[in-house]
Amino acid sequence: MGTAPGLCTRLQGIYQISTQVGLAYTPAAMPIDIDIAHVARLARLDLTAEELEGYKAQLGVILDHAAQVQSLEGGPREESAHPLGIVNAFRQDERRPSLDRDEVLSQAPETENGYFVVPPAMEAE
Repeated sequence: MGTAPGLCTRLQGIYQISTQVGLAYTPAAMPIDIDIAHVARLARLDLTAEELEGYKAQLGVILDHAAQVQSLEGGPREESAHPLGIVNAFRQDERRPSLDRDEVLSQAPETENGYFVVPPAMEAE
């Protein structure tokens, strides 16, 4: 299992898995030709030649993966926010009696003017 020069750790993992299942990555196989130096200039990035080659390799892996995903067969699916058929089960919003304020405050360790007294969340310096 080899490594591709200039790839970040996450892309190295994708590269290694791809080579294990027989998918070969070569920078020349990039689906579209993108001038990495031009994009870097537009983003006002001063990249070395080594960095440009590294980013070209990373972009190639990303574009190859996108092309593989795009080539998968499958028809249109109904949009969903969750892969399982989960629906929210809300109860009816009905009025019901609340707890008695004096009874609840009587159980608190410390109260003041009808409110709970709690330690400060953030100490002032």
